[in-house]
Formats: sequence, structure tokens, C-alpha cells
Amino acid sequence: MSRSLSTGLQWLLSTIGMARPAPAAGGPMTRDAARQLVKWYLQSQGAGMTEGLNEQGLGGMMNGEGQFAFEHIESPPSLKASALIYRFREPPKPGIIEGFRQQQEEGTDTGGGSVDFEPESGSLFLSRTYPVMPDGREFARDLDRLGKASIVWGKDVLDRVAHRVFGT
Repeated sequence: MSRSLSTGLQWLLSTIGMARPAPAAGGPMTRDAARQLVKWYLQSQGAGMTEGLNEQGLGGMMNGEGQFAFEHIESPPSLKASALIYRFREPPKPGIIEGFRQQQEEGTDTGGGSVDFEPESGSLFLSRTYPVMPDGREFARDLDRLGKASIVWGKDVLDRVAHRVFGT
């Protein structure tokens, strides 16, 4: 609710010239375009002054219970937006990641994203990739859905997967 309110407020302020409008939709997702979109989104969520993405094309934020990561991908140019489901402290046991992918295949709501495991960080996400600059309000709605779904996946779906894999 508060994210929708702040996005609506950002849009209202931008239409009357009191806040930066979202970058124009369409066009390729260059690193600069991705940086501008993430910067706009973070500021619309109350982040204040930010560059959006660092020099490596990475960024992130906490929003309530949700945690988001952003990554500009060079080839093909795109922006990956990810909502954290779970961070493993040790490599996941056999069958766990497959269990999450099975939940996606069975139709569990992913908030428009897909299951994405990053072995380097041991993090499991719901992720969406944008090859073209989206409309700012659409992007904010997408991330709101993705964030809500990741919280459900981190609680309810995690329990279901553990039960199926380990029989607990």
C-alpha cells in the first residue's frame, strides 16, 4: 500500500513539475538508461539522492520486508530486477532449487518474475528482465508485485519446498 501511495505521489509531483519524471519508455536498455530508471524508482520510494546503479551496473534497496537487487546486463543490453526470496548460508541441499523451479512450473504466483538462483551469493530471487525501457509506473507496479510475491515465497513456498524435499 505505501509503495503504491509513494509511486502515485511521485507521479503526481512529477506531473506538476515538483519531482523528476520517470525516464521515457521505449528504447534500448543501455547502462545509462538502466541507471536513470533505477535512480528514479529508488527516489520514488523515498531513497533520496542516489545514482541508481554503481559503476559495475549494480544497485539494491530494502523496502519493508522486501529486498531488491538491480543489475545491468551488457549483452544483450537489459536490466534485471530481482526480489530476494532467501539467502543460503551454505550451498543448498540437492533438490531445493529444483523444488522452487517446480513450484513456478506448477503455477505458484511469481509476481511476474521467474525463479533465479545466484550461486556466487547463495541467493534465491524472483527476477524480471527488461530489454527495453518500461514505463515508470508500470516498472513500479511490476516491482511491487515481485516484492510481494518474494515475501510469500520466502515464507510459504519455502516451507512447501522443504516439506516436499525433506519430508518435514
